[in-house]
Amino acid sequence: MPTTDLTPADPTPVLELLNGFRASKAMFAAAKLGVFDALSGATHTAAELAAKLGLDPDAAARLLDACRALGLLTAHGGRYANTPAADTYLTTASPSRMLGYANYSDTVLWKLWEHLDDAVREGTHRWQQAYGWDGPIFSSFFKTPEAMREFLMGMHGFGLLSSPVIVNAVDLSPFTTLVDLGGATGHLTIAACRRWPNLRGVVLDLPVAIPLADEIVAATEVKTRITTAAGDFFAGELPRGDLYAVGRILHDWAEPKIHALLARVFDALPAGGGLLIAEKLLHDGKAGPTAALLQSLNMLLCTEGKERTLAEYAELLTGHGFRNIVGVKTSAPVDAILARKP
Repeated sequence: MPTTDLTPADPTPVLELLNGFRASKAMFAAAKLGVFDALSGATHTAAELAAKLGLDPDAAARLLDACRALGLLTAHGGRYANTPAADTYLTTASPSRMLGYANYSDTVLWKLWEHLDDAVREGTHRWQQAYGWDGPIFSSFFKTPEAMREFLMGMHGFGLLSSPVIVNAVDLSPFTTLVDLGGATGHLTIAACRRWPNLRGVVLDLPVAIPLADEIVAATEVKTRITTAAGDFFAGELPRGDLYAVGRILHDWAEPKIHALLARVFDALPAGGGLLIAEKLLHDGKAGPTAALLQSLNMLLCTEGKERTLAEYAELLTGHGFRNIVGVKTSAPVDAILARKP
């Protein structure tokens, strides 16, 4: 007679995912309430911190203990302190902070992700459903220079993790002038000029982003080799260079806009010029990496784009005449692709 297998399936993946959003929200709430700023360079008991921040003492203690379990705080003798990760990435005074992106995730992306099921049904972003916005999410959300600055600083924190890895992953020695399209704070250009002494750089971005780029570039030892330019890479003449870069740009757009941008870059490049792409690559079978697959869903919710495999990027690039396409997977939040114009 057949026997019934009474061995239960491992519930770990389900249980971890049931709790996943709780961990994110605990970090977001602690950041919003000022916990990490209050513990920057200081220690406090739960009662002291509750009094300082105007919180309920028992609820504050629960949040602090949860953040300790999540690796964001330590506690000794009942006194809490930031871990190095919290000090570096979640305090307003840190030049490497990701706080702006954490707040953006909490206040903007959180509401978009509520509608993931509808996005999958319809295959479109959720701007209108979540916020009543008809235009792109970035122009609608960043209504003040302060909001834009903090978001850009959050992305700068990501860039400090990624850009030094990207410019070491591929050989940029044949090039002399890097033009970073949508270069934000200039982190990729700065890293490239540090790594490759032969390079000069141009950071191109919208006018609202340029003051922060100027500020950050001016504080580096490579400032004399970098300039900034205000402009839209979809319109107007591109600054001249023999290497263009697009970091976390192509995954924002639907293919018609990607084709338009690649055509503009190819036409602007001299023979032998290159295009450096920084995006997280999906595995060929699209079974991972998990972070890239989740980011692709995020792109569905908040942009027109998606993540791709190296083969999919190569198809886009070869269609515009690029050749000698090399992809390098890294341990950083993005990978590197280098393509050349014959």
